[in-house]
Amino acid sequence: MERIWSQWFAPQAPARVLPFDPGVLACAVTLMLTGFVMITSASLDVAERTTGTPLFYMVRQGIFMSLALTGAVLVYRIPTAFWERTGHWWMLGAGLLLIAVLIPGIGRSVNGSQRWLPLGPLNLQASEVAKFCMVMYMGGYLVRRLDEVRSSWRGVAKPALPLGIFVILLYLEPDFGALVVLMGTVMGMIFLSGMRATQFFMVLAGAVGLLSLFVGLQPYRVARLQSFLDPWQDPFGTGYQLSQAQIAFGRGEWTGTGLGNSVQKLFYLPEAHTDFVFSVLAEELGMVGALLVLLIYAVMVVRMFRIGRRAEQLRAFFQAYVVYGFAIIFAGQALINIGVNVGALPTKGLTLPLVSYGGSSLLVSCAMLAVVLRIDYELKRMQQDELLEENG
Repeated sequence: MERIWSQWFAPQAPARVLPFDPGVLACAVTLMLTGFVMITSASLDVAERTTGTPLFYMVRQGIFMSLALTGAVLVYRIPTAFWERTGHWWMLGAGLLLIAVLIPGIGRSVNGSQRWLPLGPLNLQASEVAKFCMVMYMGGYLVRRLDEVRSSWRGVAKPALPLGIFVILLYLEPDFGALVVLMGTVMGMIFLSGMRATQFFMVLAGAVGLLSLFVGLQPYRVARLQSFLDPWQDPFGTGYQLSQAQIAFGRGEWTGTGLGNSVQKLFYLPEAHTDFVFSVLAEELGMVGALLVLLIYAVMVVRMFRIGRRAEQLRAFFQAYVVYGFAIIFAGQALINIGVNVGALPTKGLTLPLVSYGGSSLLVSCAMLAVVLRIDYELKRMQQDELLEENG
C-alpha cells in the first residue's frame, strides 16, 4: 500500500526541475481570475432579480473554482501511464453519461436542451466530460495504431465508430457546439499524428457535409444561421442575442465604460455571465481588454503545443497527442465563443473556457490543464534522466 501511494500520489520533483510550466499556469490563473471578476460584474442584477441575492453567482463561481483547483491538484498527482492504460474505460463511462442525460427523469432540461445530470448543488454537463475522455481514448489509440493511421484508411476509419456514437448522442441532446468541438479535436489529433493530407481533406469535406446535414435537419438552427448573416433584420427576434452583443462591443470602444458600468448586462443581453460574458468584458474593458484576453489564450495554447511537440521529440507519443487534443479544445472553444460574441459565427451555446460561469466547464478545463502540467513535469524528468545517463 505504501509503495502504491508513493508511486501514484506522491511524486517529488528532483532538484532543478520546475514541476509545472509557469507560462501555462500563469495564463490559466489569469483567465480564471478575470472570469471571476467579470462574472461578478455581469451577474449582480440578474442574481438579485432571480434569487434575491446579488452575489449568488459570484459565490457559486468561487465554490466551483475551489472544487476545480482541488480536483486539478489530485489529477496532477496521477501519472499519465494511468490514463493511457484506462482510456477505453473513460470513453465507455463518458458514453454512459451521454446516454443517461437523455433518459427522462435522470437528465435535466434547460432552455430546450437536455445536457445536464443533477448532482446535488452541481449540474454535471456530460458533453464536457466526453471531451476529456475522448482525448484520452484517442491518445491511446493513436499510440497503438500509429503506423496504421499513417499508412491506410483503416487506421483513420476505426475511431469513427466511437466518435459517431458520441456525435449522435450530442445531436440528440442537442449540443451542437460540443459536437463541433469534439469532431474538430479528433480530426486534429489524427492529422497531427501523421495522417496524409489527402485523407485529411477528404475527411474534412465529409465532416463539413455531415454538419451541414445536421443544421438542415433542425429548423431552429437554420433560423440561427439566417439571423447570424443579418442579425439586424430581426433585432428583437432571432437576431436579438447577436445584435445586443454587438451593441456591447460598440459601447466599449477602445478603453471600455469601466468595470461594473455595463448597460447590456442589465437584462438586455441574455446569458450575460455565461455564453456572452466576453461581450460584457469588451463593453467594460474595451477593445484593449478584449485583445489582452485573446493574447492570454494564444500564449497558453502555443505553450501547450510546445509541450506536445517536446513530448513527440522524446517519443512520448501518448503524452504528445493528449496535449495536442486539449490544446485544440481550448483554442477551438475560445475561438467559437468569441466568434459568436463578435457576430462572426452563429450562436452555439459554448462557454468561454476558464472565464464563463459554470461548474462542469471549469472542473473539466482545470483537469485538462492539470494533465498538461503533469505531462510537462514528466517530460522534464525524462530529459533530466537522459542528461544524468549521458554524464555517467
